[in-house]
Amino acid sequence: MVRLPLTPAEVERGQRLGALLRRARGQNSMLYTALDAGLSPETLRKIESGRVATPAFATIAAIADVLGLSLDDVWAEINRSDSTGERLAS
Repeated sequence: MVRLPLTPAEVERGQRLGALLRRARGQNSMLYTALDAGLSPETLRKIESGRVATPAFATIAAIADVLGLSLDDVWAEINRSDSTGERLAS
C-alpha cells in the first residue's frame, strides 16, 4: 500500500497535536506515559515531535486518557483557526 504525502494542513495538525501532548504530559515521564497508554516510548516521542502527524484514533484516545485530556479538547486544539482566522481543512 502506498501512502500519499501529507498535506501542509495535516503536518500542522500533527505539530499541534504533539505540542498539546507535550504540554499535557508536563514533567511526567515519557516512558511511563507511553507504557500507561499501551504504546512504546518511541511512538509517543514521534507523535510529540510531529514525526507521526496522523496517529490512529485509538492511539490518540489512549494517550489523551492517560493525560486526562478530553477528546473534544484535543480535536478543538488540533483544528483551531490558523493565524489568518480561517479554519484548517479537515
